[in-house]
Amino acid sequence: MLSMKIKTLSIKHISIFVLPFLFFSCSQEKKEIKISSEQYHAIVDHLTQIMIHDVFSPPVASRIYVYPNIAAYEALNTEASKYKSLSTQLNGLNLNQLNSTNNTNKKLASLIAYIDVAKELIFSKEKLTTYRDSLYNNWKNQNESSFDKAKNHGIHYSKQIIEWMNRDNYAQTRTMPEHNILSDDPSQWKPTPPSYMDAIEPHWNKIRTFALDSASQFKPKAPPKFSLEKNTDFHKELMEVYNVTKEINNKGDSSEEIAIARFWDCNPYVSVTRGHFMFASKKITPGAHWIGICKIACKKTNSTFEETVYAYTKTSISIADAFISCWDEKYRSNLVRPETLINNHLDESWEPVLQTPPFPEYTSGHSVVSGAASETLTDVFGDNFQFDDTTELPYGLPIRKFSSFRNAAKEAAISRLYGGIHYRSAIDLGLIQGQKVFEKHNESISYLSKTQK
Repeated sequence: MLSMKIKTLSIKHISIFVLPFLFFSCSQEKKEIKISSEQYHAIVDHLTQIMIHDVFSPPVASRIYVYPNIAAYEALNTEASKYKSLSTQLNGLNLNQLNSTNNTNKKLASLIAYIDVAKELIFSKEKLTTYRDSLYNNWKNQNESSFDKAKNHGIHYSKQIIEWMNRDNYAQTRTMPEHNILSDDPSQWKPTPPSYMDAIEPHWNKIRTFALDSASQFKPKAPPKFSLEKNTDFHKELMEVYNVTKEINNKGDSSEEIAIARFWDCNPYVSVTRGHFMFASKKITPGAHWIGICKIACKKTNSTFEETVYAYTKTSISIADAFISCWDEKYRSNLVRPETLINNHLDESWEPVLQTPPFPEYTSGHSVVSGAASETLTDVFGDNFQFDDTTELPYGLPIRKFSSFRNAAKEAAISRLYGGIHYRSAIDLGLIQGQKVFEKHNESISYLSKTQK
């Protein structure tokens, strides 16, 4: 009888301690993992820092941005009421959609899909996987079953995006021949000081486009006919570069034109010489600058997670197609840079304000990409959108204020003249080329479901 009482007492005592524990465990299990727009910005920023470390060219950087954003967008917007899938809308993209349950954390799945695709595009994979594992552990500790469900959902889409990505001809272009330099033709591009690098990505027009019918769909008219004779259109543009940069240099480093040129430099290949040593000064690319502006706009408008992913995705697709379109023309016209002609025919001691990038001149990549990105952001956030551009603060450059995305694009384009690295036609017609890329993008791709239009 006494033993029975002891057993009963023990069970009661155990219940006192076990039941609250079980209740606590269950309540912990039901806690949902909260995902915010800030976390998406953080992951994009982390990828940008890895890209700077790995020194990717501007066209390749655009590819690294676009596929993770598309993966995130697709993982998020399956069965969504506001945004619709890009499957069958982008060239070659046909997704097997997943019938997920209502309690799948699709925001979390979106982040997982982004990281899973991004790690396939960079050299420093360990930097991203270490970051990913830290996030995974945090999410698991919050709610393991919710994390596992979201991971399965996100990986379902990231795998398909990776398969689609691997069919875009990028791998094939890695083994194609280097750009052929025609040394006897003065109109053709030549490597420029100080490092005299080979031409970057001469076969980028073979990369599968996203919304464009082809790389050459918006082939601009040819640049002015090459001529060193005075009063010809080409010679006038060459002399404009020479005279403008001389005037700017006379004003000194405090001039507004130099501030504009440096702010929009975005050249990941700048070589710095110290005595007998030469090293690269790492910077963001033009596409990265506009991705940064997209972040600024999202934060200023307090965009929701869904709106943030939409803005990044739409902007990165426009930028990616803009690079394909621009590089198609660069290696068709294969036009010599101002630095080569000025040094050979006008002034051998002249130097551009900015270091000349290692690829042909026409059209201006900054102009094409800025034209496409600014129109996209205007479409998303509206015209006359005032913002403080803080993108270059980490690289020692002050904030610049803009009254609209289009005005920022115009400044980015003219910065190439101030920098002494582009002629006027490449700038003006490059902006138009980028705007046409956006127009095709907007015409071909529908992001909003019928109920939202």
